[in-house]
Amino acid sequence: MSVLSGKKVILGVTGGIAAYKTASLVRLFIKAGAQVQVIMTPASVDFVTPLTLSTLSKNPVHINFFNEEDESAQWNNHVDLGLWADFMIIAPATANTMSKMVNGNCDNLLIATYLSAKCPVYYAPAMDLDMYKHPSTLSSFEALKHFGNIMIPAENGELASGLSGEGRMAEPENIIAFIEKDLESKLPLRGKKILVTAGPTYEAIDPVRFIGNHSTGKMGYDIADAAANMGAEVVLISGPTHLKPKNDAVTVVRISSAEEMYTACHEYFDSVDVAIAAAAVADYRPKNVAAQKIKKNDASFTIELEKTKDILASLGQIKKKQLLIGFALETENEIEHAKQKIQKKNLDLIVLNSLNDSGAGFGKPTNKVTFIDKNFVIEPQELKSKEEVAVDIVNKIVSHYA
Repeated sequence: MSVLSGKKVILGVTGGIAAYKTASLVRLFIKAGAQVQVIMTPASVDFVTPLTLSTLSKNPVHINFFNEEDESAQWNNHVDLGLWADFMIIAPATANTMSKMVNGNCDNLLIATYLSAKCPVYYAPAMDLDMYKHPSTLSSFEALKHFGNIMIPAENGELASGLSGEGRMAEPENIIAFIEKDLESKLPLRGKKILVTAGPTYEAIDPVRFIGNHSTGKMGYDIADAAANMGAEVVLISGPTHLKPKNDAVTVVRISSAEEMYTACHEYFDSVDVAIAAAAVADYRPKNVAAQKIKKNDASFTIELEKTKDILASLGQIKKKQLLIGFALETENEIEHAKQKIQKKNLDLIVLNSLNDSGAGFGKPTNKVTFIDKNFVIEPQELKSKEEVAVDIVNKIVSHYA
């Protein structure tokens, strides 16, 4: 999955011949999963139609502060547009527009939005080679860099003048690649490797039957996605579930039993920076597993159980540099039981769930958790979607390494 997925993008289009490339650029943003709003300068409509960009972006195109033909129309609020975006890109960025960006010459909606934006701003220069090398243009580059704007360098190639040289706007594919690489380099968990467990375990009774639980695995899968979205390399060890990660970068190791999860966790644990044990691992398993399906003969049936290995405690015993996060699902004396688990299993943080809380537990899209760290600092959270809870958990990891 592209790092652009879910990003809110403002594309500013200015009046240069390279504006024709923005149709492809919008399409590539949408294909990567981004939301795009286009702002065009009045001069740019001579090079590419608003209808084209509106159709491709699936949003109205903004050109003026208000619709001059409709006195009752709502004005285009440049402040709201600037606050909406995760980042802004101006492509093509003509010499004229860059000069306005540098000097605050706010004579159109695009520049007004640029001056209001609180997000990162990329710009892709496009002009003839002599203009590109002119001292005033070079001065604009320096000033924009000083302002914190990020230049996507122009490429060498054939120019509108018929000459060939530097000044050609970067191709849409190269613009997308540049932004993806830049965003990835700034992700807070880049370079970290995280192990996540998720889902139930199935403990065999015979070849047909098993002992399991109601865990769907959603909380663990959401954590894995959130960690990968923040740049981490993620290994997800998953019990039986129909779920798949949304982020293609997540490596999934599928297991069935508690013993298989134990083996997989110990295989990866030494190489990770963080382990998050969100799986609902069976505490007991049948002591003897029948080789053939057990026939329904007697009125009653007894299964002798034995304890499974405590995966989280075993990891706590051997951890070195790892940050170890566990989950506790309790029904009574929740805080005290969670504190005992922190000490017993050598955890850095525990995520407490109580089945007494409405909206929490297995098979629900929401969760209500309490964070308790190894110093017993308690942080109760509001009821949230599991996706939001996952982000909160991953943000705890980000804070640890900040």
